[in-house]
Amino acid sequence: MDKKVIIIGGGPAGLTAGYLLSKKGILVEVLEADIEYLGGISKTFKYKDFLFDIGGHRFFSKSKEINDLWDELLPDDIIECPRFTRIYYKNKFYAYPIKPLDAFFKLGPIESLLCVLSYLKAKISPTKNPKTFEDWITNNFGHRLFSIFFKTYTEKVWGMSCKEISADWAAQRIKGLSLGTAIFNALFPKKKPKDSKNIIKTLIDRYKYPRKGPGMMWDAAGEKIKEMGGKIHMGCFVHQLTYDAKKKQWNVSYKDKSGTVHTLEGTHVISSAPLREMVHSIKPSLTSISAADKLKYRDFLIVSLIIKEREALPDNWIYIHDPSVKVGRMQNFKAWSPELVPDPSFCCYGMEYFCFEGDGLWSSKDSDLIELAKQEIEKLGLARKSDIVDGCVVRQPKAYPVYDDAYQTHVDVIRKDLEENCPRFYVVGRNGMHKYNNQDHAMMTAMLTVENILADKNQYDVWKVNQDASYHEEGEADGEESNENFRMVPKKAI
Repeated sequence: MDKKVIIIGGGPAGLTAGYLLSKKGILVEVLEADIEYLGGISKTFKYKDFLFDIGGHRFFSKSKEINDLWDELLPDDIIECPRFTRIYYKNKFYAYPIKPLDAFFKLGPIESLLCVLSYLKAKISPTKNPKTFEDWITNNFGHRLFSIFFKTYTEKVWGMSCKEISADWAAQRIKGLSLGTAIFNALFPKKKPKDSKNIIKTLIDRYKYPRKGPGMMWDAAGEKIKEMGGKIHMGCFVHQLTYDAKKKQWNVSYKDKSGTVHTLEGTHVISSAPLREMVHSIKPSLTSISAADKLKYRDFLIVSLIIKEREALPDNWIYIHDPSVKVGRMQNFKAWSPELVPDPSFCCYGMEYFCFEGDGLWSSKDSDLIELAKQEIEKLGLARKSDIVDGCVVRQPKAYPVYDDAYQTHVDVIRKDLEENCPRFYVVGRNGMHKYNNQDHAMMTAMLTVENILADKNQYDVWKVNQDASYHEEGEADGEESNENFRMVPKKAI
């Protein structure tokens, strides 16, 4: 029987799968909810010829397969960017990753001494089997540095106490980096460990980036899929999936932007849609619905301000560790690529706010959010309100799957249910697997899924991608090294 794959979601994972399957001559149809943009959270939004990234997406991976695919999809439009990021804390800017000497002079000798003593205390008497974000960070940096450089920003992102956030989040995002590692790299910045796999990717200083934003990559992938005979349907919301065991095919029903219902038939389904909603869409109902209902998401909005540039900021990002403002992070789009800003006399700053869909921030009028962003950027001293000439707001639902203390239990229940009752159904990507992964991790889950479909068996375990809590920036800077969970190695060998 000829294969036909229905792909739910036109983000990095879905489009990677669609492109690779199309190259093998397999018919694919992609269903994307967004009316205009491909790329999911990695899309590039356009406002009056200003382009901006929804959340910031550096193209950096320790996987050779991922780097090769980026080059294949966009061979002539990738630039190399310097990475410069700082933390704003008590009216001062601190280097990020933390540089001990920089922190020492800005915190002052007394505060620095207290931080060192706190770190030594954590090393002497660490929390055994840390289960929360606070425990994990304290073990690696000490409680005082946790309070200064981690607590405020993290609680803005998640809208919950660091005592409620799983240690999985910390381990995944900053594995391998501790105060000791930071001190070593500050004192010996050019010296590399003998084992290149042990280089901490958070210390990289350059990365790749499409010259007109990450959406440029995924627009190219979409065009190539269509050139090879695949179809992409925009503005489509999947509301029901049923499996016909006799025909060995899936029936996927969706509503287009006019509300008309359509049904596609396919031998396989790949989903990068939010796992909670996808479980509800499968009929007859799965037993794991109650587990799915307990999964949570954090939403996100960005207020992009167009500003007359007086003094160019070098930062790609500035993390705002100040509880007196609601903004969590600021992006400087011109620092990512000059082509994102059409007029060199202007700059464009993205003020990032983390929220829950339906709460006060999310439901605010765009004009009120723009005014809030203007007030806060001036309060932080990053721009003058009088220099701001325009702004716009973009909301991104379900930007982050929440890592609370029980999320993994719920995901395990759903995974088992899908594997036992949904043949030829695959989940990939960040929201599809309810797994906070980055673009390259999401792409790798799609790559391995494609191999499983081509082989007609699950020879790769996609859940092992990033299972060892690899930091989203950990790896060899030249992209030539791949660790165990990034090699294209069959399941039995992993």
